Amino acid sequence: MIRGRSIGRAGSAASGLGTMRTVAGFVLALVLPAGMTILLSPFEELNLATHALARLCPVIVVAFIGGLWPAVLAAVLDALLLNYFVTHPVGTLTVNDPQDFFVLLVYLGVGITVALVVGISARRSRAAALSSAEAATLSELARTSLAGDQSSEEFLEQLRGQFQLNGVSVFEGAGDGLWRLRASAGPDAPQLPEDAGTIDRPRPGLAIGLRQPAPAGADRRLLNAYEAHLAALLERERLVLRLRDSVKLIEGNRVKTSILRAVSHDLRTPLAGIELALTALRRQRSKTSVAQQEEMLDAVQSFTDRLKGLVGNLLDMSRLSSDSVQVLHEPVTWLEVVPEGLAGVPVGAVHVELAPNLPPVDADRGLLERALANIVENAVKYAPDTDIVVRATAGGSLHAGPDGRPFGELRVVDHGDGVPAGRVVAMFQPFQRLDDASGDAGIGLGLAVAKGFIDAMDGQLLAEETPGGGLTMVIRLPLYTGSATFRDVE
Repeated sequence: MIRGRSIGRAGSAASGLGTMRTVAGFVLALVLPAGMTILLSPFEELNLATHALARLCPVIVVAFIGGLWPAVLAAVLDALLLNYFVTHPVGTLTVNDPQDFFVLLVYLGVGITVALVVGISARRSRAAALSSAEAATLSELARTSLAGDQSSEEFLEQLRGQFQLNGVSVFEGAGDGLWRLRASAGPDAPQLPEDAGTIDRPRPGLAIGLRQPAPAGADRRLLNAYEAHLAALLERERLVLRLRDSVKLIEGNRVKTSILRAVSHDLRTPLAGIELALTALRRQRSKTSVAQQEEMLDAVQSFTDRLKGLVGNLLDMSRLSSDSVQVLHEPVTWLEVVPEGLAGVPVGAVHVELAPNLPPVDADRGLLERALANIVENAVKYAPDTDIVVRATAGGSLHAGPDGRPFGELRVVDHGDGVPAGRVVAMFQPFQRLDDASGDAGIGLGLAVAKGFIDAMDGQLLAEETPGGGLTMVIRLPLYTGSATFRDVE
């Protein structure tokens, strides 16, 4: 059971001065009056009033450093020394002249008054400084709250530094009276609520465990502000995660809806073509020549290949949208994947220009072949009867990525109509087609699947304008530097 507990930090916030300054003030209250007495002893011609004015200086100094009570001690001690060494008869505490007695009383009253005024001023100055620091801290908290660029771990580290804590942890209620560690900071951060020296609960279901020393007194209000901000920060992180899940769910639903539309519309065309050709073969087999039968079989094969491609893209998009793509990182050369990637296009439709001895890239062979096939098929579909080239050269195939890691590059160049600059981003979105009026343009998943696979392999798929007109698709993948490993894409 977690209980709230008062927490404190060493310091004398109530008095307005630190312990070290108070101790120093008492020491000076003993030393300075004696020193002033020794300093003024050669000047016998000075009268009592002059001595009294000179001795106010140590009282003021002590008041500034140590506050009220050290200054009162200095004033009393100075008055006694003044009586003993200056007033007649000298060497005794007796005062014969009433005027001298009045001067001593005035001196003592002025000294105590000066000490009182300076002490109050020091406390107010200290309080103003603390209020200013507190306001600056609260302003910074408000700024970071609005900026929203700070994680809970970073904020806990800031809290730990502000209050000089050995460790701080945040626990969330997990039900049945149990708590789970949400975040922590510091080498001695408690891992369980019962390990904490102090527990605070800014709201139900949330507990903050602190290691001593812990704040108290004037810092308690500031700590409460930190805890309220931390609770809001954790709530914001929870809402961000929920929003991310909702966006992913919405995107998944959109993909599923689009898949259903594709199944009900785009897949019916090749199925209808296959059914028509098979029906004609079955009913008119005896009336058709061998050449006509071969033509119908070719049509069935063509529609089957098209249907296979559509279904493959649908399945790939479903895998990408559900984060179930598993990547096998291994060394792959462009010479190994280009022939397989071009297997689905007519012979001679694409020219290959690959320099020999190109270094291998870090990729999944199957995913890269599928991505390349989609890119090439897209180029052949939208830039027919043009010069389409798959190119990788030693001088132009190596680039440094954003993190400085070298990348290998493959370009698929066509000289078709190109893509308007405003539609380049949309081109990589699922179910987007350059020409929606085209009846055989597919369902708009080819480039989306290709980009999803290349992104999963930590690569980049870029679109550039071909000099002279057309579109150039650029595949960039990091060069291979290690051993083959599996990685699940999340």
